[in-house]
Amino acid sequence: MKIVIAVSFILLTPSIFSAQNISTAEDRAALFDYIYQRTLERESFSPIKEKTLGVDVKEAMLACRNDVINAATDQDLFFALTKLSAARKDRHLRVNPVKGGLKLPEVSRTAAPIQFMPDFGVSGQYFLFVSNYTKDIGQHVLSGPEPSIGDKVIAINGRPFESYFEDAEPYLRYSSINNLWRRFAFNLPIRTSGYLPESFYGDRFEVELENAAGKTYLLSIPYRPEEDLEWQYDHQFNYPGFELAFKKQSYHLYLPQDTTNKVLLLWWYGFRENLIQDMDHLVEYAEENGMLDWDIIIDATGSRGGSRGAYALQKLVSKPFKTTFGNLRLSDITLDFIHEMNQKYIRKSLLDGGVPENVGSGEWVIDWLNNEVIKGLAAGQQYSNNVPFKNAHLPKFSDGIIRPADKHFTGRLVCLFDPWGGSHLDQFAAMVNDNGLGHTIGMPTGGYSNTWEWEETLHFPISGQPVAEFMWSIGHTIRPNGEILEGNAAMVDDYLPLTRANFMAYLPELLERGIKWLKDNKKRLAKP
Repeated sequence: MKIVIAVSFILLTPSIFSAQNISTAEDRAALFDYIYQRTLERESFSPIKEKTLGVDVKEAMLACRNDVINAATDQDLFFALTKLSAARKDRHLRVNPVKGGLKLPEVSRTAAPIQFMPDFGVSGQYFLFVSNYTKDIGQHVLSGPEPSIGDKVIAINGRPFESYFEDAEPYLRYSSINNLWRRFAFNLPIRTSGYLPESFYGDRFEVELENAAGKTYLLSIPYRPEEDLEWQYDHQFNYPGFELAFKKQSYHLYLPQDTTNKVLLLWWYGFRENLIQDMDHLVEYAEENGMLDWDIIIDATGSRGGSRGAYALQKLVSKPFKTTFGNLRLSDITLDFIHEMNQKYIRKSLLDGGVPENVGSGEWVIDWLNNEVIKGLAAGQQYSNNVPFKNAHLPKFSDGIIRPADKHFTGRLVCLFDPWGGSHLDQFAAMVNDNGLGHTIGMPTGGYSNTWEWEETLHFPISGQPVAEFMWSIGHTIRPNGEILEGNAAMVDDYLPLTRANFMAYLPELLERGIKWLKDNKKRLAKP
């Protein structure tokens, strides 16, 4: 939910502007104090996340004060604000440049021709290993053997990996440790503006690696446009024993080559704009082909977020389930937020990342905002009452129980998850796990989900000069089990961590475990 509001302050003395856009130390101190105070008033803190990560968000933010005050350049201040934002440990929250504000060097997005994944085998001892490289990688080896899948990262740009990671972590957006490592591995070979300060990059990407025999070697690789890279391995999973039937925006459907194996396999892309039409098509296709009693395996290891996951579940399962709930942090911006939501409702643009949030026109959420939320604000409540998530599928007075659609699958459900995705995927996984709707395999999802964010263009409190766009998380997602979801993804039933030893066979093993579970558990889900 993108809501932008500019906070205006009185313009006092234009002469205080420096050659950079960073104003004065006094103004930067006032800016920090404004952000910190507004965070205390607006942020929907997650105690369970802070406990899991072992962090005190308020203390972590205060530790960034001197970075903001002592910034000497636009880039210094931008990344001081990035650290301040990231101290809250929330994957959704970021800092963005704005017109007339802090300026960053213009850096075209390029990538080194090598990719990495994290080894999650031992808690507290994660590391990165080589997961792919281009066919010409050998010419970039300065000394020693050529790279192999599974080679361990020892150093980056001349810095020991542990030191590089420790210095980079404060700038990174994450809500769970596993998601941090999964995203960090993906972004490590990519050079772009606004992710990390320029000091983390060189003209070339230099990485020291250690192979299985314990021999180390060094690569010095030029950054190149991503579209020019020709990879050695195609890791797109082709699902042995299954063949593609058709593709939809939300999923690809695979059918078993052995028709006695009554299992439909969905490669799940995300909860996208056409999810309702896509799910309706799946049910119609299954009905026409006598497949509504088949089992379903969903591979969501690369899934994006979106909306309307409860609608999908209504089609996929045969028993009632409780949806996620949500609330709103009540603060100084609540009335502005409600006004903006009313305007969006009039424009019929209630969107979440481009995906419609509500089944129907959204009148339920608007009614709740204009009544219960405003009453809660007037009564001095810190949070609104909890309602079915954004009232997308159920009205505000509902108990949150959703019944299966009139036409739905009656077989069993297996879901394959990993830490890459989150947000609405976290909600989907929580609904499956907390309601016992199916069997989950792999690793928990990324663990980042809230109701709404508030985006504001910051101005220096004294000069009035624009700075950057800052975000706040302003509502909790509540799992069906009653727990806050942010930083608290549902655990899978069958935990299998990704490691360098199982990387090449990881997805096939997840699928094999899913098929084995279906064979070993013949009993179907009870019909309501």
